[in-house]
Amino acid sequence: MKQRLHGLRIAATVLSAALAAAGLGACTTTGPHDTGGTFAKRDKVEASVDETLARLYTAAPSSRELVQRAAGVLVFPSVLNVGLIVGGEHGDGALRVGGRTVEYYSTTGGSFGLQAGAQTKAEVIVFMTPDSLAKFRASHGWTVGADATVAVAHIGANGSIDTETLKRPIVGFVLVNTGLMAGVSLEGTKISKLPS
Repeated sequence: MKQRLHGLRIAATVLSAALAAAGLGACTTTGPHDTGGTFAKRDKVEASVDETLARLYTAAPSSRELVQRAAGVLVFPSVLNVGLIVGGEHGDGALRVGGRTVEYYSTTGGSFGLQAGAQTKAEVIVFMTPDSLAKFRASHGWTVGADATVAVAHIGANGSIDTETLKRPIVGFVLVNTGLMAGVSLEGTKISKLPS
């Protein structure tokens, strides 16, 4: 039992160091009133959001119409997941309404289980109804599963989205380099609005 606790402490330390290193890579040396670093970071997020949506439309062509009909779409182009038994993830993204960005958000999450290493994925959350979008935007911290259910889209062999998924108020997609991930859950993902 002591060895297992010691192993978990080491894993948590390694995870903390890896996440801190990932966070430091995004830091700037500008002062608190200098927004140049913030603008550069947001420009990078904007370009990555466009690329992520293009990848989504290629992987699931029917997703383009879904996004066009949506009340809003939240895109996290690069969610870094680092783990060694205990895992954690973080990424920044943008909320678009009517095709333009209205706010920026960060996502964090954790997991426990057999895992090692680091991987990056993209997450797209589509708010199909004005009500689901309004509740999300009014929240002060939003957790998938606690505040709302996100139905991860089931994609058919022809790239079409399952009709049951289309009936849900919030639909999610998870992309990796090889395409859409199947059988995943966004449960427990925490999303927070970034300061403007």
